[in-house]
Amino acid sequence: MGSIEQYYNYDYNEWERLQRHRIEFEITKRTLKKFIPGGASVLDVGGRPGRYSIFLAQNGHEVTLVDLCEKMVEQAAKHSKEAGVELKGCIQGNVLDLNKILPGKEFDAVLCMGPMYHLLEENQREKAINQCMDVLKKRGILVVSFISAYAPIVDCLRAYPQNIGQLKNRLLRYLEDGRHDSRVDMGFTDAYFFNPEQIEEFMSRFKLETLKIMAVEGLGAIAEEKLMQLKEEV
Repeated sequence: MGSIEQYYNYDYNEWERLQRHRIEFEITKRTLKKFIPGGASVLDVGGRPGRYSIFLAQNGHEVTLVDLCEKMVEQAAKHSKEAGVELKGCIQGNVLDLNKILPGKEFDAVLCMGPMYHLLEENQREKAINQCMDVLKKRGILVVSFISAYAPIVDCLRAYPQNIGQLKNRLLRYLEDGRHDSRVDMGFTDAYFFNPEQIEEFMSRFKLETLKIMAVEGLGAIAEEKLMQLKEEV
């Protein structure tokens, strides 16, 4: 079992993460509602335990979830049933093998909101986007998420400011090469952090029209706990 499967199958409660990080969850939901047309067929690749899949199914979309980790697929099936919605499919599989997992299938929208976090090699990241495009209908919507190379710095300042000096070299290295190899660095599974300036150049390699590049947390992440305590929507 690879480090990514180990992390999500046994070491991390992904279902609770979006409950804790409500800014990311709410902004992402609003963005999906804005860009995905009504009654669409949606593929949620790296959908984890299905929070976004369930949200989309509740809004009338036909959703198929694919995830690398067996436990995540099982949880997606369980949580969708508890929510009273039906997912078209919950499939264990790798974003790099979509044309084998879903031969001949095409979707109105493809979500790739997770796989890009964990692909250390450039050729893997390019293949992931190409695989998503292979199962995307012409004029379809592709949603891709990245982790900013500044995110580990923000997290350290927010949660462990006393460690910033000790971790300085590692955090600055992320801005240069983006690589977090779990065999060398503790605290997270294999990950690749994008410098925000890289994203537009990377996505320009594919035959896609960019509709929007946005942050789903931004500066709000620094004061997230206090923002979540406010009684009124901000």
